[in-house]
Amino acid sequence: MKGKVVLITGGTRGIGKATAIEFVKLGANVIVNYVNNDKAAEDLKKEIEKINKGKVYFYKTDISNFANLKPMVNFVVKAFGKIDILINNAGIVYDREFEEIKYQESLEIVKTNMLAPLFLCQLVAPIMVKNGYGKIINVSSTSGMYDFNPGTADYAMSKIALQSLTKDLSMKYAPTINVNAIAPGWVNTDMNSSLPKDFVDKETSKYHMRRWAEAKEIADTIVYLASDKASYITGQVIVLDGGHC
Repeated sequence: MKGKVVLITGGTRGIGKATAIEFVKLGANVIVNYVNNDKAAEDLKKEIEKINKGKVYFYKTDISNFANLKPMVNFVVKAFGKIDILINNAGIVYDREFEEIKYQESLEIVKTNMLAPLFLCQLVAPIMVKNGYGKIINVSSTSGMYDFNPGTADYAMSKIALQSLTKDLSMKYAPTINVNAIAPGWVNTDMNSSLPKDFVDKETSKYHMRRWAEAKEIADTIVYLASDKASYITGQVIVLDGGHC
């Protein structure tokens, strides 16, 4: 990964943060997009500076706003001349009862989780084609595949849409660009740290591994798919759920 240019959306927490750290360890130049958590960005910067291998740069913008996408891509290309790897990781969810789903919330979810990856790929793929190389990894979810919660139906719909986008783009851009998705189940992140213990125990019992994934385990798979070791893998959705009953 030395010298590779990696753009990660939603990269200051959870899976995005772990992924950024792993790419830096391998010598990549990593551009981390985030919306508003300056403290998380600063903490990640300090953590990565201790690694002293690759480099990390931060780009603060809300990718749910279409107008913000092209300036971000232009910033990366101007700074590095290319984008080798795109990780569409940013995602939001509102947990409530189905009857309480609000249009504006669903619109925010669709714009962040589905439309931003769609149009980022539209902007970045031609750059990859021009350079003759590219890897795109979309972070989907097991939600909507076999984990169902009516109160997060809009979130699940957006994540399933990412899997469809993966299939479409893998066909369009092969053999130059490998396009894959991952579908994690439950992951130990700060977003999930406040969930009730009885809920956590119930969900954990569904997994053969009898535990939730660590963010680094998800990041390791992303890095693998972005590497030349996965050169023959494209159009796939890799499920990371520790086995599911």
